[in-house]
Amino acid sequence: MHLAQLHTPSQIQLNPKGQLKHFLTIEGLSKQTLTQILDTAQSFIDENGQLITSPLLEGKTVMNLFFENSTRTRTTFEAAAKRLSANVLNIDIARSSTSKGETLRDTLWNLQAMAADIFVVRHSSSGAAHFIAKDVCPNVAIINAGDGRHAHPTQAMLDMLTIRRETKKDFKDLSIAIIGDIKHSRVARSDIAALQTLGCTDVRVIAPNTLLPFGFEEFGVRLFNNMDEGIKDCDVIITLRIQNERIDSPALASQLEFHKMYGLTEERLKLAKPSCIVMHPGPMNRGVEIASSIADGAQSVILKQVTNGIAVRMAVLALSMQGQTA
Repeated sequence: MHLAQLHTPSQIQLNPKGQLKHFLTIEGLSKQTLTQILDTAQSFIDENGQLITSPLLEGKTVMNLFFENSTRTRTTFEAAAKRLSANVLNIDIARSSTSKGETLRDTLWNLQAMAADIFVVRHSSSGAAHFIAKDVCPNVAIINAGDGRHAHPTQAMLDMLTIRRETKKDFKDLSIAIIGDIKHSRVARSDIAALQTLGCTDVRVIAPNTLLPFGFEEFGVRLFNNMDEGIKDCDVIITLRIQNERIDSPALASQLEFHKMYGLTEERLKLAKPSCIVMHPGPMNRGVEIASSIADGAQSVILKQVTNGIAVRMAVLALSMQGQTA
């Protein structure tokens, strides 16, 4: 069974016409929906690889509600909304009324009353965005910017757009390796679900057993504890950040030990295909999960991921708003 088929959410993400009205998780969405997101994102990139601007969300208000810090994700969502001509408000949750005892529901209802059209939500609790979309503000488009260890769907889609643009191959023809702290990574979960939905049949996960979630063999991927075996003849390598703040057990002896066993070095990269691209969701720990020479090298597409991230977030904002009003 594939990860994309597990824990399928209700169709709360789609309106009765099958259009996207919330973007909460990859799981449960069809290949057609994911392809529509990719095609829409591509339309926001011109022939020179530059982002365009559009009046699609003119007069709409996007509120960034980040209950968990992430400057990179919040900034790219803000850039995406502004390129669509939307009004953008960044709500400082740490100083909001929730810190004074107001319930989350009351805070959200008050923000909704300020004529909000879209909430971009990042939260440390898994399922928070789904709860808001289903039980609190169903008439506001909710975009999940990362919830706990559960999902990071826009990161997955920017990764998919980068893979499609850079390899110029169908997903079914690709061998893709994801390396690192799978256990604590919402990016890995969303990437795997997106890859499987788009038809990739050779998804490899490379990590020590201590950094794999229980029951991960059910997710329909190939598991490798040996780095050299896992990346052999790969088309794409996605390295994940070692998330020290999330490690809650003796799962990692040390960063030095991890780099020795699972760090992406120039010698290891030679085992992949010569055309292999290297990706990282950021921020990077140079010299831990990836060598600086590779991060800055010819096969790295890490900075292109950032540009593609704005395009994907433009697409999701635009499509969810259309789905709410259709």
